[in-house]
Amino acid sequence: MRLHSLQHVPFEDLAAISAWTARQHHSVSVTHLFHHEPLPQVTDFDLLVVLGGPMNVSDEAEFPWLREEKRFIEEAIQAEKKILGICLGSQLLADVLGARVFRNEHKEIGWFPVELTQAAQTAPLFADFPPVFTPFHWHGDTFDLPSGATHIGQSPACRHQAFTYGNNVVGLQFHLESTPVAVARMIDHERDDMTPGPYVQSETEILNAAEHFAQSQNLLFSLLDRFC
Repeated sequence: MRLHSLQHVPFEDLAAISAWTARQHHSVSVTHLFHHEPLPQVTDFDLLVVLGGPMNVSDEAEFPWLREEKRFIEEAIQAEKKILGICLGSQLLADVLGARVFRNEHKEIGWFPVELTQAAQTAPLFADFPPVFTPFHWHGDTFDLPSGATHIGQSPACRHQAFTYGNNVVGLQFHLESTPVAVARMIDHERDDMTPGPYVQSETEILNAAEHFAQSQNLLFSLLDRFC
């Protein structure tokens, strides 16, 4: 299988997804959008992973490559490619699918529980997920559910944590791909975003969560196995 990722900043990469691709012997390629690298043809990959980043979907004046990226994502959806959007990636998917992306009432930074919807609990894609699990979050924006999408998960801080669209699109606000190294890099680069709030944990709380890192990787691998 050919996986291609869209990377928005140097410090948010595939992380644990790289371990899954190595285990499955899939090929991996990447477009570093922050280096203004060209996008591939949609015929060049089977799975597209749209990664996270600190910018907003509307920041096209500062990051003009966002416009081209959105057109590319729309083309990939129309070509019925498998697409996984993570955090900013899920927001870009929602935007391309016609939903509103906006500032959430709360920032959500740290390990907080997500509850699967009834639809998700009966979906084969999430068969290995418990009804409630605790992934890593780092987002201040959220989105309305796109028309025709299925609501997958919610949390006390954010109603729309995940969605699917058809059989080929998955959007996750949270970071199942998190590893201790990846999260430490996010903290180093985005520490100023960690302002006090009811859903913002300390650096110590975030990094001392071995059981959550392990669970997230197991859920990630199951999701990717079933998705692909």
